Amino acid sequence: MKITSPWKQLGVMVLVSLPLLAVILLDTKSDVKIDLTKPGIVESLKWGQIFSSISFFFIPAFLFAVFTFRGRQFFFLGFRQPEKTNMLILSGICALVALPAVFYLGQLNQGLPIPESLRNMEKEAGKTMEALLKVNSTSDVLINLFIVALVPAFCEEIFFRGALQRVLIYLTRSPWMGIVLAGMLFSALHFQFLGFIPRAALGIVLGALYWYSGSLWTSIIAHFVINAVQVVAVSYMPKYVNENPQMPVLSAIVGAVAVWAIILHFKNKSSVTWSKVYNTDGLTPTNQFIA
Repeated sequence: MKITSPWKQLGVMVLVSLPLLAVILLDTKSDVKIDLTKPGIVESLKWGQIFSSISFFFIPAFLFAVFTFRGRQFFFLGFRQPEKTNMLILSGICALVALPAVFYLGQLNQGLPIPESLRNMEKEAGKTMEALLKVNSTSDVLINLFIVALVPAFCEEIFFRGALQRVLIYLTRSPWMGIVLAGMLFSALHFQFLGFIPRAALGIVLGALYWYSGSLWTSIIAHFVINAVQVVAVSYMPKYVNENPQMPVLSAIVGAVAVWAIILHFKNKSSVTWSKVYNTDGLTPTNQFIA
């Protein structure tokens, strides 16, 4: 390890994330509207989606790993086998059963007293997403699944769970504190206030899957499944870009209990300790506390 201090690691994380933070600040102050009827604009937006995911999430996380550790950067970011192979399948199932609770939290979130200016800003963003996900054939759906579901899931998990969560856990010396903080930042940096609560909850679930499995692949799979369901739904039912699906409270409770059960199963089957997940060789017995 090149940098052992958690505060210095946090400093490195902030430095490599400056481009992302700058773009977010500039974007919130910009009132420029995109002409979605202009020829080629949707294709440009799709390329921009890939570029932004790689530039603002994958590259900063990789640079953080390069500056902080000597070699094995992808291992350092969580690309290793999970504790149990079936955790990969269970992660996808966890994402699916979480959907009722996520939709219900979305209903509650939209009922909060959010300023009209922010609601209008998100409606404009919704129009862009609706144009981005408009489909004319099955191939369009597959392309959208790659651009809007797979690439962001892969890049965002590397950044928020592989890099940021590890720093926050190291800094707070508490796995769950780090997981919760990373989940909240994951939601905040999307700058979508009408979906802050459900996205933060998802971030916490993704963080728990990663922590107890010891593998970033579990959170990537779960994140992709969530994105994929939304991409397919919006492709054929565009109203759900700005309209949250109505969900009975009972189904939300059942979904939340199912998610809790899967995470508990991960915990019971896991032998994860701090040293196994957050040291380069997986053997160094430093900061060895169990979640």
